[in-house]
This record gives sequence, structure tokens and C-alpha cells, in this order.
Amino acid sequence: MADFDNATKCIRNIEKEIHLLQDEISNTRRGIGLEDDNAELKKLMEENTRLKHRLEILQSAISKESGSSECSNDASGESILEELQRIFTEAIRKAFSGLSVEAVVTLSTSPKFGDYQCNSAMQIVQHLKQQGIKMSPRDVAQKLLEELRTPIASVEKFEVAGAGYVNIFLSRTYGEQRIMSILKDGIRAPSLKRKRVVVDFSSPNVAKEMHVGHLRSTIIGDSICRFLEYLGHDVLRINHIGDWGTQFGMLIAHLQDRFPNFQTVSPPISDLQAFYKESKVRFDTDEVFKKRAYECVVKLQSGEPSYLKAWNLICDVSRKEFQTIYNRLDVKLTERGESFYQSRMKKVVDELKQSGFLEEDEGRLIMWNEERSGIPLTVVKSDGGFTYDTSDMAAIKQRLQEEKADWLIYVTDAGQATHFQTIFSCAKRAKILDEHKHRVDHVGFGVVLGEDGKKFKTRSGDTVKLAELLDEGLKRAMDKLLQKERNLVLTHEELIAAQESVAYGCIKYADLSHNRNNEYVFSFDKMLEDKGNTAVYLLYAYTRIRSIARNCGGDFANNMQKVIDTTALKLEHEKEWKLAKVLLRFTDVVLLIMKNLSLHCLCEFVYEVCTTFSEFYDSCYCIEKNKQGEIVKVYASRILLCEATSRVLGKCFDILGLKPVHKI
Repeated sequence: MADFDNATKCIRNIEKEIHLLQDEISNTRRGIGLEDDNAELKKLMEENTRLKHRLEILQSAISKESGSSECSNDASGESILEELQRIFTEAIRKAFSGLSVEAVVTLSTSPKFGDYQCNSAMQIVQHLKQQGIKMSPRDVAQKLLEELRTPIASVEKFEVAGAGYVNIFLSRTYGEQRIMSILKDGIRAPSLKRKRVVVDFSSPNVAKEMHVGHLRSTIIGDSICRFLEYLGHDVLRINHIGDWGTQFGMLIAHLQDRFPNFQTVSPPISDLQAFYKESKVRFDTDEVFKKRAYECVVKLQSGEPSYLKAWNLICDVSRKEFQTIYNRLDVKLTERGESFYQSRMKKVVDELKQSGFLEEDEGRLIMWNEERSGIPLTVVKSDGGFTYDTSDMAAIKQRLQEEKADWLIYVTDAGQATHFQTIFSCAKRAKILDEHKHRVDHVGFGVVLGEDGKKFKTRSGDTVKLAELLDEGLKRAMDKLLQKERNLVLTHEELIAAQESVAYGCIKYADLSHNRNNEYVFSFDKMLEDKGNTAVYLLYAYTRIRSIARNCGGDFANNMQKVIDTTALKLEHEKEWKLAKVLLRFTDVVLLIMKNLSLHCLCEFVYEVCTTFSEFYDSCYCIEKNKQGEIVKVYASRILLCEATSRVLGKCFDILGLKPVHKI
């Protein structure tokens, strides 16, 4: 770095000298200060030429030094696509000053068109036409190439093709350096500003079992958190539990009747779902009980100790049931129930009143969004009670002002999109949310369907319980492993680990691999297929890749770091190079997910890595054996490529919440 800094200073000094010399030459040419035949003029012009030449050499050296330095220090976090877009956008600005056109760079559809393409020429032609300038797309493309700064470390060559397309071919040397940086420095995230992010997901209701409706929010929310944590953000995982409201009056009244000594003896209400159903039947059919239930709500909300104890008992039973599910899925959450916001709701209502944002409507207090369109929020009911709208306004205020969040993410079904649009708009109107400082996203998703194409339910028409769904996944995963006779080669502990990896992995991956905005059909048969874009295929592929180095023995099995430190990676075969280029797209995929928070993009990438690896492995020997099965040659460079592939896949699996095992 010291050489780099010195070279930079040297260039700056040379540039100053050149500017001074150019001023003097310009004056001389206009006859100021010197005669045309003056010897000093010739000397200055020669000096100017010499300095320009020296500057070009130094700039080229710095460019190369910068490229290699980035590759060795932080190359694994670079985005090739982003860099190409920046370079071409800069070239457009230089070639066509006054045009505000962003470069369009995409992956090429065929290897003969290079690895990437810049397709901006036609758009530039249209802009020039509006200015009365006629120019062909090919001429535009050629002019862009003339303005590109060279050399570009990642690019081997450019070609103008067809109607002005610029084909971009990546440098294999650059690719080799990048793959080595993955091995030496790890799977580094792109450099981004660290943010405080609150992610609201899962959100079951107390006294009700988690069902398949909570599946998508839990899985998608957890993966988004894993993704943001990988990027280095400070993530608060919030479980917005439904633990307040009318149903608790109903439950407390039923608890008092069934277990009158609940304050001294812990009541046996482990089956809270059945307990809830009993109380609901009484609430719907017994007017005396119903009146008592409402009275219990009032006493609970006023903070009477015996009612708070009853409420805590009920919440604790639910909490244990929820936690069992979260432990199985390896999901971590911070519980923050609706009760947490009770005191804050009163404050936010008072503030909205004082600012004149609330309007009376048939006894209610409502708040319109910025456009006064759609359905307003009901902030206070006609009986003076608060609503979900009130708690959501209090929650967004608490998260932004107390938690100091920069970014709020709500993971719920797509049916709540309009509600959250209204909440965000009202928060902006009330100056709680500042869109210049804060980012807010509603991450919506479609419903889970059964194989009949209808909403996923049991045969009796009941909602599918999540615990039962996970149990069924375990059973089917074990059946699959026994069918493949894995019990003959795995220990009991390894078999159980493989069972859980396959069962929970296939459920998570089936959800995440679909575009979250769409519905998807839940089918264990499809999830457990070992071909195609399924968790089973990917987990088997990963285990196979990890086994290659182990099968080599020696340092490959026991000291991979030594192999990395002593082996030069070369990407000579086309299938080696193809696999490397797919691996290098990881950062591009990460930056795309930052924008759309859609994990199916990562699933598609993982599947492409595995299928491309299969092509490579079928075409390129990694280990050669003789007829006796003894290893006669190990291709160390290819083993390094296998290792890099497994590390990229491992990082992707971690983000997706999949747990690969070494044997499966």
C-alpha cells in the first residue's frame, strides 16, 4: 500500500507539472512570451511529451496494482456486474456529455456473445435523435469503447457485435485471483453501510397452535435476517406475538372456573388449543360468561395482579409450544407482544390528537393516509378501545425512535399489503417515518396450497398444524434415506442428522425457492425428489463435493490451508472456467436480493452452481486411479475449485437456513 500511495502522490505532482506546461505552451502558441523559433518552446514541448508518457505508464501500473490489490485483500466481495455498469455509465458520460443515461449491462445469453453485454447503444441513439444527432448504434458502441479506461482488471477484451452490442469477455487471470481470494479470505460480503434493521416475522397468537399459515412468515423472515446478518447489519428479530385483547378475558374467565386455585397450583393446560376451544364455545353460547369475559379484559388492562398472573400463565404455555417449533427450525426471535405497546399506544394517540391527525367518524377516531384515499386507520374504537392499527402505529414509532432503526421489514401474507401501505403513509404524515432517513418494506407472500390446488388443509378441513407437518417431514425423510439404504453406511447419529437435514431443509427450500409473491403447492413427494431444484439434490451435491478432498487423503483431507497456500489455481479447461464464472456471480446475486428481498434468486443461483459443478466434474478429472483403485494423480488446482464451490454453497445454505451434513 505504501508503494500505491507514493505512486498516487507522484501522479498528482506530475499532473500539476503538465497543467503548468500546457498553460505555458498555450500562451506560447498565441505568441505570448515566446517566439515560434524559440529553443525554450521546443524544450517545453519535449518535456510535456515525456511527462505525458510517464503519466500513462504510472496510471497503467496503478490500475494493475489496484486490481491485484483488490483481488488479494477484498476481492470476494466485489460485484463484477456493478463494476461494469459503473465503468460503462462513466464512458457514456464522457462520450456523450449532457446525456443522463445509465448503462444497461446484463449476463450474456450465450458464451459466443461473451460473459456480459452492454446494451445501451440503442437507447443512446434515441436520445441523440431527439437532439438532432444521427448516429448508428455500432458507432455509438465503438465510441463507448474508446472512452473506457484501460486496462480493466476483470476484462480480457471487448467486442462490438450486431446492432451495437458490446460483448464483454472476463479475464481468466482475474477469475483465478478471485477464486483464490475466496479460499484465502472467505466469502466476504460487499462493502455496505451498516444499518440497524428490525425484522417483524412469524407472529403467532397466544393460545393458538402454530399452523401452516405461520410457515412462510417464519421461514422467509429467518432467511432475510440471516442474509442481512451476513451483510454485517445489526438485526433485531421481532416476534410480534398476539398476546392482548378480548380473547384473554375469555381465557381468564374459563381458567378461573376450571382451575380456581391457579394462583397457588400450576394448572394442567398443556393442550392450550383445546382449552381455547372450550372457552370460545362458552363465550359464543353463554351470555353470563361473555359478560364476565369482558369484565376480565377491563381488569387485565387495568393491571389487577390476579388477572395479570392468569394472563402470564396462559402466555407461558404458548411460549413453550412456540419455542419447540423454533428450536426444530433453528429460528431465533425476540418476543415483543402486543402488550409491550400498551402504554405507548396511549402516548401515540395523544400525540396524533394534539397534531390534528385524528378525525371523528361515527364515534371512532380515524386517521387518513397522505392522499386521503382507501380505508383510514381506526386508531380509537367507539368504546374507547385500541385496535391493531393503534398497536402498529405505536410499534413503528417505538422501532424508529427507541430502537433507532434505519430499516423496518414486515414479513406477512400479501393480503396485508394495503394495511401496511396505509400504516407507512400515516407514519410519514405524522412525521414519525422519514423516507429520506428510513427504509421500510412489507415483504408479502402468497398462500400455501395443497396438491388439489386449494388452500392447504387437512382432509377434515382443519388448518394443518406446524408441529404435525414437521413430524410428517421427518417420517418421509427417514423413509427416503432407508430406501437409499443410507442406514447401511451411516451410524445412528449420522442417520438422525441426515434425517433432520433433509426433512427441515426440504420444507424450507421448497418455500424459499418459489417467488414469495406467488402461491405454491406443498408436496412432500416433490420436495423429496433427488433430481431437479430441490433441497435433497442440493444437499447430496454438497456432500459429494465435500467428499472429493477427503478421498484424496493427505493434506487435501487434513490440511487444506496448506494446499491453498502452496498451489497455483489455473482455470484452463472450459468447464473449469464456466464454474468459476458462476461462483463469481455470488456478489451480484447478493446485491439483487438487497433490492428485492426475494430469496428465490439465491436458490436459483445455488441450483446453477450445483448443475455447473456436475458439468465440470463429468468433464475434468480431479483424481486419477489405477485399476486397483489406488490414487495415481491428484489435480490440486481442481481440488481447490471444488473447495471454493463448497464454501460458496455453504454460505448460501447458511443464509437459506439449511444444515448440510458431511454424510448423507
